This record gives sequence, C-alpha cells and structure tokens, in this order.
Amino acid sequence: MLENLTPQPPDALLALIKLYSDDARTDKIDLGVGVYRTGQGDTPVFAAIKAAEQRLVEQQDTKAYLGPEGDMGFVNSLMPHIFGADATMGGRISGMQTPGGTGAVRLAVALAQKAGVERLHMGRPSWPNHAQILSDIELEMVPFEHASDDGTANIEAVLGVIKSAQPNDAILLHGACHNPTGIDYTPEEWDAIAAVLAESGVFPIIDIAYQGLGQGMEEDAYGLRRVLGAVPEAFIAYSCDKNFGLYRDRVGAFYAMAREVNDLESIFSNANALARASWSMPPDHGGAAVRIVLRDGELTKQWLDELTQMRDRMRQVRNTLAKADVAGSVELKPLGRQNGLFGMLPVTPEQVKQLRDDHAIYMASSGRINIAGLHMGNIEKFIEAIAEVAA
Repeated sequence: MLENLTPQPPDALLALIKLYSDDARTDKIDLGVGVYRTGQGDTPVFAAIKAAEQRLVEQQDTKAYLGPEGDMGFVNSLMPHIFGADATMGGRISGMQTPGGTGAVRLAVALAQKAGVERLHMGRPSWPNHAQILSDIELEMVPFEHASDDGTANIEAVLGVIKSAQPNDAILLHGACHNPTGIDYTPEEWDAIAAVLAESGVFPIIDIAYQGLGQGMEEDAYGLRRVLGAVPEAFIAYSCDKNFGLYRDRVGAFYAMAREVNDLESIFSNANALARASWSMPPDHGGAAVRIVLRDGELTKQWLDELTQMRDRMRQVRNTLAKADVAGSVELKPLGRQNGLFGMLPVTPEQVKQLRDDHAIYMASSGRINIAGLHMGNIEKFIEAIAEVAA
C-alpha cells in the first residue's frame, strides 16, 4: 500500500532553515522563520510566562486529561482582551481551546463547511497554510487580490467580493498584522467591510494571530470588533503563539458568535466532535500559563509591557527601512506604514538568490521578510544589499 504514496515537495521554509544553518558566514541574516527576535537575535521566553510556569511547577497537582474544549479558564480569560468590555456579546460568544492558531483555523473552516458553507473567499497572498487547510478539507477557495501596488490594502477588491458573493459563501479575513504582507485595513476600511458584510449575509471567519504586535492590543482588535458588531454570526481563530511567545506549546482558541444564545450548544457540540476526531484534546501547559498570567494583574501588566517592547522594536526597524534611500526597483517606504512581523519586498526569485549567495541574507523566494530578523547591528548591511540587487 505504501508504494502508492507519491513524494510531496519539501517545505520551502524548512529548506531555507537548513541552508541558513549550513552557511558558515558570521554576518548572515535570517529573515525567513516567522518568530520574534530581540535586537540580539534571540527568541526569548516572556518573563511573565516564566513566572506563570513556575507557579504551575509548584501548584499543578494533576496531568489528567482535559476535555475536548480544553482549559475554559484560559479561553474565558482571553475574551475581554479580544472582544472588549462586553466580551460575550450578551452571551452570544463562546469558545474552546485548540492546538495553536492552525488548529483554530482548521476547526473554523471544517465547522463552517459542516454548517453549509460551500465556498470561501480569501485574499492573496495569504499565510500558505490557509490554502493547505482548505485543500485538505476540500472546501472551494475563491481568491481575490489583498494588496495594491502601492503597498496598501485593495479595499475595492474585498468589498467587491463581499457584494457579489453567492449564498453559502464565507470570507477569511486577517484581523491584524497580515501574514505575509503586513498590510492591514484602516479603521475606515474596516467600517466599510463591516457594513457590506451586514448587508450581504457572507459568513466571516476572522484569523487574528498577532494581536498586540501591530498598533496595540485595542487597536489591533478594532476590525474584529467592528465586524462582530455588524453581523449576526461569525467564527474567530486566535493564536497565543506569537503575542505570548508560546510557539512550540501550540496555544490557540476557536470562538463562535451565534445569532442566538441557544444556538451555541449545537455549535459547540459539533465543534467538540470535530476536535475529538482531529486532536482529541488540546495540550495543557501553554494555555494554563496564559490563564495564570491573565488572572494576575501584575503578570498581565508585565506581559503587556513586554508586548509593547516587541512592538516598539519592530516599529523602529520599519521606520529605519522606510527612510532608507534605495534607488532602483525595490521600494522600502511602504514597510513603514505596515504592521506586525512580516513584509513583502518587490524582489524576484533571482534577486532573492543573489541576496543569499552574495550577502548571506536569507528570505522566502516570494520576497516575504521577517521584520524582527533585522536590528540596528545588521540593518545597514541589509539596506546596502537591497540597493545593490535593485540597481
């Protein structure tokens, strides 16, 4: 039977990691892997998380199974930060824990399909795993162009898709810090999106994986909250992997907003059944650490302060890039008004290879870069290299 399996193409990012690791040059720059890095190139554990983990070591008295819904203390403690003061929208929002944001997206898409969604509209480029999940679930994906040539969102495209959508259509929107472009909708554009969603009946699925890494926790939640205030029902996929630094612990949550409070029981009985068949129960450790942080005022403040430091450092990098005088085909100025970990450079695969071969600068062939891979010690080298390949 196993000879029937055909080899699949290797993951390009994993191949890039190996190339970087094998490069002996001491001034090499890794802009590929999508994790936060400090100015020293480290991906640290949050001090607030360290303190919470210490409490777990001292106080946790069991490793018994969680149910398929996971740690509901974690799920509920997140909700005010995501949804605001009326975190449940009058009891119409509930959630469950998932293995990372990926688990939340997969659950949201699978449950939407089970509820009757036949097509999903998705801006491109997008996080590559979005398309892989849709393909695996066998839900039709209809692409639209997310970005305009000037480095801003193509608001006409998304509004046009929503207005012309068919019955049983859904749309996947990035809540903040778009991956891979860093191009977010402005508050005014979110207002327009919410208005046409309210009129169209298109079902929104919002993936918010980087809250707090763009403009701030409240600012990054604007679009999500604006949409939820306008539509009767929606799914939300949330990740704590980035804004709590819990990448390897896989900490995420799936939320549903129902038309009526009584609908939540049916929604989550189906969600639990899908989760049970996929991962049975989510891992406990990371979610428990987040719960401890969010239930302790001092730890919450410490976490938010650490998040602000991360955001400020990436903003410093973006502003430096935006001010760089690079002649030729590569424009860096748009990076200054974009958000989050990622940005897209208008470079060809040949230029990406030149940057790697001649300058030891590693990035995805698409031109996506991890902004946090740059710091004041290597950014001038990067700018000079970009100027050379763009000339």
